[in-house]
Amino acid sequence: MIVSIKYNSKNIKIDLSKPLDISIPLQGGDGNVNAWYLDPPRIEPHQEEGFIGKVSEGASTNFNNIWFNPHSHVTHTECLGHITKEFHSINQKLKQFFFLAEVITVAPEKQEEDFVISEKQLKYALGNKKREALVIRTIPNLENKKSRQYSNANPPYLLEEAARFLATKGIQHLLIDLPSVDKEKDGGALSAHKAFWNMDGKPREYATITEFIYVANAIEDGCYVLNLQVAPFENDASPSRPVLYKIE
Repeated sequence: MIVSIKYNSKNIKIDLSKPLDISIPLQGGDGNVNAWYLDPPRIEPHQEEGFIGKVSEGASTNFNNIWFNPHSHVTHTECLGHITKEFHSINQKLKQFFFLAEVITVAPEKQEEDFVISEKQLKYALGNKKREALVIRTIPNLENKKSRQYSNANPPYLLEEAARFLATKGIQHLLIDLPSVDKEKDGGALSAHKAFWNMDGKPREYATITEFIYVANAIEDGCYVLNLQVAPFENDASPSRPVLYKIE
């Protein structure tokens, strides 16, 4: 089904029958992606007083309890409430769901003991393009990103000036295939989060960061329409399902 979307007075056509899902699903157990030193997520039949919520165990329905943390276990989208004393809900801050997005591929650069994404790399990749959203795929881009255990792995991250550049550039929605835009152990500095949300100036209340995506190698760099949907949790972050549509 091909539909036409109006953007900056131009009509853009996308085929809704060809979605490119860049989310990582949640599953129970050790095979799920994980970060921040938590146990694996659990999906288990509810049990009480001899009742087991599983049809194969005699119940009329499958009735599972699910334990997880969105920041640790699944593709998630967060708002500035992730780092503020005041409560901010992603369900209240994200009210539009379709955006013009640029997909870029970046090879993090070695900086002392770390691998980082720099302002120079982002400037080169974006050039003069004006986009509402940016999708960053890092390389190497292996499928084990969907099940990798990131705790104590010191994965790549964005330098503060890179995040500030994106905010200045007008990127409202940043999506990345890492557990965080910041260094795993930074003493609580969270400099990239703070720079992207402009916490030293007028906070960008409606900007979002989506982490733990997976952009398959078959998806080419370039311009897409992004559909960014979150589960309606009143929380700083929520599981999300970003989907790209190629522009026809």
